[in-house]
Amino acid sequence: MDYRQTFRTLERALASIERSAETAAKLSGILEAIVEGPGPSLGILGARLYRRTPEGEAYVLEVACGARGEIEPGFRVAAEYPPMRRVVDEGLVIVGEGDADFDPAIERRIGVKRFASIAVGDGGEHIIALTLDPEVDQERAIYLLGTLRHIINLRLLHGQWAADLEEARRIQTSLLPARAPDFHGFDIAARSVPAEEVGGDLYDFVELSDRVLGVAIADSSGHGLPAALMARDVITGLRVVLDVQYRMTRAIERVNRVVSRSALASRFITLFYAEFERTGNMVYCNAGHPPPLLFQDGHVKKLEIGGLLLGPEPNASYERGFERFLPGSTLLFYTDGIVEAQNRAGKEFGEARLEKLLRQLKGAGAAEIVDAVFAEAGRFAHGPQRDDQTVVVVRRPDSRLTDLR
Repeated sequence: MDYRQTFRTLERALASIERSAETAAKLSGILEAIVEGPGPSLGILGARLYRRTPEGEAYVLEVACGARGEIEPGFRVAAEYPPMRRVVDEGLVIVGEGDADFDPAIERRIGVKRFASIAVGDGGEHIIALTLDPEVDQERAIYLLGTLRHIINLRLLHGQWAADLEEARRIQTSLLPARAPDFHGFDIAARSVPAEEVGGDLYDFVELSDRVLGVAIADSSGHGLPAALMARDVITGLRVVLDVQYRMTRAIERVNRVVSRSALASRFITLFYAEFERTGNMVYCNAGHPPPLLFQDGHVKKLEIGGLLLGPEPNASYERGFERFLPGSTLLFYTDGIVEAQNRAGKEFGEARLEKLLRQLKGAGAAEIVDAVFAEAGRFAHGPQRDDQTVVVVRRPDSRLTDLR
């Protein structure tokens, strides 16, 4: 399953749902956009919006879209019904026929054999229930639920944040490294250009010891202040965890749990993290990020080993990839704002053009490669960028390292 594409499909479907006077009106629009748009292709057959009564003893149906059985607005479900109680506690649940929490008498009236529920907003005031195609597998269903919960909370919070963007820009700029580290002759350069005053891209250099350098690049969905805050939290959280426990995958798994279990999390984030030893050994983990391009010995290799992007699945596990970063090698990190830059015809810059450019720049310095990538993507798009763009380049010089002590 293409998780990033699924997320983008849902986000595009909801892009037109903006600020409204009433939360229920906004949520109603979201449900209709899903069910009438990508819902069937994603295995969503119907959707219902419930609101908790003032006394808190029940949830009352406000809106139903798609498959709805015999129920109408005003239909009540007790707050103590186990799926309702669980979703308030856990944020999301999936229940089907045969499960202990599934009440056939209630669900027969609604017309469902399997459903998923998510709590949205502050304190579980609203619950969204989705009728699922019985054929949708559990992994996909969990991802859909997590994605919807994050996107919906984003829409609800969008109109509530009053931000001092200039201060946010200064904060974000302060989080970017002032300069590339001096690491045993490695040639390193980076640049990040937000689409707005602040952006959802960040990169970082983590000097773990004299022998090991960590390099991270992250991309929070969307751009602007909410994305910047999420990217900041992930990068700083990664630094903190790496200080406490050195193992790369355990650190990323812990950061993922924090992102996923945040009750008001409204973003997902991709992360690529690599550690370079001064001898040329490299270990990395790709958490759903566009795969960096390793160019060595005339070949380009995509670094894809890792796991899911951060956020959808709290218990996701991650793997490490291993490479020899040979003398003369170049590693190009980038965010999707580069490869998804579009020209007037709607065609994307794409990975193939980026690979071709990297081959053409054989022997060029890191700063020269960064400049060339931004220049080529800019010429191709020929207009204002729609997404944040970040490029990091790490090169190992052709000459052998002289200090191996």
